[in-house]
Amino acid sequence: MKNRIYIKDLSSHIDEEVTIACFVDVRRDQGKLVFFDFRDMTGKVQGVILPGSKDAHEVATPVRTEWVLEVFGKVNKRPERNVQAEKQNGDIELEILGIKILNEAVTTPFDVSSDGREIGEENRMKYRFLDLRRDRMQKNIRMRHAVIKHVRDYLSNEGFIEVETPILTKSTPEGARDFVVPSRVAQGKFYALPQSPQQYKQLLMVAGVEKYFQVARCMRDEDTRGDRQPEFTQLDMELSFAEENDVMALNEALLIEIVQKLYPEKKIQEIPFPRISYKDSMEKYGTDRPDIRTDKTDPNLLAFCWVVDFPFFEKTDEGNWTFTHNPFSAPKPEFIENILEKNDIGNILATQYDIALNGFEIGGGSIRNHKPEALKKVLEILGHSEENINENFGHMLSAFSYGAPPHGGIAWGLDRLLMLLQGEDSIREVIAFPKTGEGRDLMMDAPSVIEDKQLRELGINFKVQK
Repeated sequence: MKNRIYIKDLSSHIDEEVTIACFVDVRRDQGKLVFFDFRDMTGKVQGVILPGSKDAHEVATPVRTEWVLEVFGKVNKRPERNVQAEKQNGDIELEILGIKILNEAVTTPFDVSSDGREIGEENRMKYRFLDLRRDRMQKNIRMRHAVIKHVRDYLSNEGFIEVETPILTKSTPEGARDFVVPSRVAQGKFYALPQSPQQYKQLLMVAGVEKYFQVARCMRDEDTRGDRQPEFTQLDMELSFAEENDVMALNEALLIEIVQKLYPEKKIQEIPFPRISYKDSMEKYGTDRPDIRTDKTDPNLLAFCWVVDFPFFEKTDEGNWTFTHNPFSAPKPEFIENILEKNDIGNILATQYDIALNGFEIGGGSIRNHKPEALKKVLEILGHSEENINENFGHMLSAFSYGAPPHGGIAWGLDRLLMLLQGEDSIREVIAFPKTGEGRDLMMDAPSVIEDKQLRELGINFKVQK
């Protein structure tokens, strides 16, 4: 919009005539004076139509909250008695000289001027495009942007490059249940949506990238489990020629800088972050994501800690071995012979490191098993047959046989980290368009049925289980 001034910049245009584009935040009629609070993405300002502005009064008569306007006016200093120093633009006022209505608005289903906590979550999610207008939600999504930008800049300066990995990939047995996508061209076959970029980022190390990161979308078809989403965002990274301490030190420095530069009101309890063994954490706190805050009543206290020395394997209910984190981790060096000989499996420790914050796991990673013979032994311990290994992991073993550097990495749960930094109690408060705990998108009404024509094109015929 030509010559538009953002609301945050109005104070530098005192005694000038300006044009702003905005939503109506509040309307107040006081006799011959009509007051408005206007807002745009940069802030709010009070506007007033004086008694002599007949044309402005006429146009403004039908205007109500949430209408979208172009407003022409003069920026005036407020009289000293009317200054509200604690508010943005509390020392100025926009004298409204003209209004152009860009769009009208019907009455909203709920108040968007409150913080929204008094409104039912399902209603908020159904009208998320309105819910996001409130100040708290605007702050959350803008701080999310600021954190991600800071991460991108920091890692780029450290020599990392951001590489996008595929969304359509192969289903492999390495964790949670996959979301699958039927292929129209190859009927009867399916893609899988990525649970994480784990295999691709390791293959990038084989490719010689050396320092990779990605703000990655991940999808897991898990049963409802509290504050989880079927799709979520990771900060994913991988480094070649790295040991445990290299990855941990880099990520610790990055987290410290995020807090100190973007959340200066918050205090980190202990720097460097304490390192606690899995065994000690379980014995002392009864969990592998301990809350080590010395004052749990202080909302601005952040107690980071690393948990290390995890068991590589654990028994399933059926008595078989499964991995505690993922099958691609390397054992600690003193246990490599145990892997190769498949001996004393229950006591093998992995080069796994998780980072916890105030009782939540916000990230986890490991040094990887970069030698094909060692990775194959891990898969055998997990009960995979030779045929299954070749079918599901043959590409990894093949890649490693061409010379894979030692490498390791980590993935942060960005949604969970931002929830804690923003002082929210749900990750849905820091995701622009979240789903319910049951995986439903109430705004888009998804998941939904598809037309029979689409099913026929995919070669799919099914019966809904009752």
